Amino acid sequence: MEHEILGLSIALLLWVAWAMRIERRHRRLEELGRLPPGPTWWPVVGNIFQLGLAPPHVSFAKLARRHGPIMTLWLGSMSTVVVSSNEVAREMFKNHDVVLAGRKIYEAMKGDFGHEGSLITSQYGPHWRMLRRLCTTEFFVTSRLDAMRGVRRRCIDRMLHFVEEAGANGTNPIDVGRFVFLMAFNLIGNLMFSKDLLDHKSEKGARFFYHAGKVMELAGKPNVADFLPVLKWVDPQGIRRKTQFHVRKAFEIAGGFIKERMESSGNGEDEGRRKDFLDVLLEFRGDGIEEPSKFSARTINVIVFEMFTAGTDTTTSTLEWAMAELLHNPRTLKAVQTELRDNLGPHGRKLEEQDIQNLPYLKAVIKETLRLHPPLPFLVPHMAMDSCKMLGYQIPKETQVLVNVWAIGRDPKTWENPLEFRPERFLESSTLDYKGQHFEFIPFGSGRRMCPAVPLASRLLPMALGSLLHCFDWSLAEGIKPEDMDMNERMGITLRKSIPLKALPIPYKSP
Repeated sequence: MEHEILGLSIALLLWVAWAMRIERRHRRLEELGRLPPGPTWWPVVGNIFQLGLAPPHVSFAKLARRHGPIMTLWLGSMSTVVVSSNEVAREMFKNHDVVLAGRKIYEAMKGDFGHEGSLITSQYGPHWRMLRRLCTTEFFVTSRLDAMRGVRRRCIDRMLHFVEEAGANGTNPIDVGRFVFLMAFNLIGNLMFSKDLLDHKSEKGARFFYHAGKVMELAGKPNVADFLPVLKWVDPQGIRRKTQFHVRKAFEIAGGFIKERMESSGNGEDEGRRKDFLDVLLEFRGDGIEEPSKFSARTINVIVFEMFTAGTDTTTSTLEWAMAELLHNPRTLKAVQTELRDNLGPHGRKLEEQDIQNLPYLKAVIKETLRLHPPLPFLVPHMAMDSCKMLGYQIPKETQVLVNVWAIGRDPKTWENPLEFRPERFLESSTLDYKGQHFEFIPFGSGRRMCPAVPLASRLLPMALGSLLHCFDWSLAEGIKPEDMDMNERMGITLRKSIPLKALPIPYKSP
């Protein structure tokens, strides 16, 4: 009993000492310069208990209405600046892009594999620039994307086949997001390895799918160890431990795919096959100074795994929300289907990528979905690599910077009736796009750390959505009325529907 009391006493003393240290740090940062305004923080926990039960992007948007579009919050000991307007976002990305191009690394991302090879979590510098250059000149360059058009078409066709089969001629409701996820996963599998990873023959592909999904689920969970670093050695929720377990398993499987490729290349079995992303990684030769002379197996594993995690969940989130909004707004659904069917003719030929340019309303539906439901409502967290001043406020070194693109996309100062799903607003302003120059609409970010896969997304999203809408008529399952749909959100690694969308796909028969 005496030992227990002594242990509790020591723990309490350490807690108090740590709390006093954190409070002194808060005061010191406030004395160094004028921080952006924000709510009064509490010792140890900062502003955490002031966020309420709503998702963080919603809570931060409410606080920003009171404290301003550039705001300081303390998440435990983590100093955070939240950007919530297009004017502040413009200032950040136009005039402070380099100094704020760092990355805040959460505990779930830390492990045995480091950040070598990670475009998402690498700090800004020569290694990151080399990876970014690889994306823009090899992976997502126009010539390669054009050459892979048939691969995208095939993956979408397989999705349509699976949807029709599972829907049993409109009698069975399907989980829309699941079929989109499978399509996106197989597309990345084809881009990386020139093969479908999820079919009845691939046990390894199914296991990779499972472990990648678990990593995305765990990485999206709030982790108390991020906010109270004294707990990081304990990992109280087990998030870091579980994440790294699934990362290791996924890496083992991806390593097997890489080994198979290297062996088949040595045997001349791959002659005539189109060059894929894995070929690019295996053939890479750097200068050996700021770049590696060639990529290690671990680096290739990191790049491959990141392609899957970054490419599948964001695609799934966007397309599930698009379908949900259309079923929630039947007039809009009818308008986009009419455009598709009028353009593709009475005999119902397949939608092709070259048709997209003649389908402005379909493109407007995608844009409106991204405005209301950006896949990453805070983008990927930025970090100040050095202290800087922005709009007269001091941003201390190592401050986390969150750009609340969810709030920016719903700002009533910018958007008329911002909560209304109205694709027509993008027909009225047809030049407004998501390529990082219109700061009222930056679902993929802006500046140096903008998502490099936008050229792929701009091809895939309208093609996949247009194909689902053209080939099927859709109705809600279980007699749910459009106005009664649950449109609540849940946060994982991306912004998903709280309740997955279930709908009936009825094969369309042209008159």
